[in-house]
Amino acid sequence: MARVLISMPEEFLNRIDQVADVENRSRSELIREALRTYIYKQKIRESTSAARNADILDAMLE
Repeated sequence: MARVLISMPEEFLNRIDQVADVENRSRSELIREALRTYIYKQKIRESTSAARNADILDAMLE
C-alpha cells in the first residue's frame, strides 16, 4: 500500500485520534474510510448533476 504524508491542524489530528480510539480503529483506517465516503458521495453528486443537465437539455429540445 502506498504511503502519503499530509499536513493538518493539530486540533483536527486530535479529533481524528479521539474518534479512532473510540471506534478501536487506526488513524489510517479512519482516514481511508473518510476518503472512500467522500469519493462515493462525489460520484453521486456528479451523476446527479449529469442527469439534471440531461433533463434540462431534453426540456430545451422539446
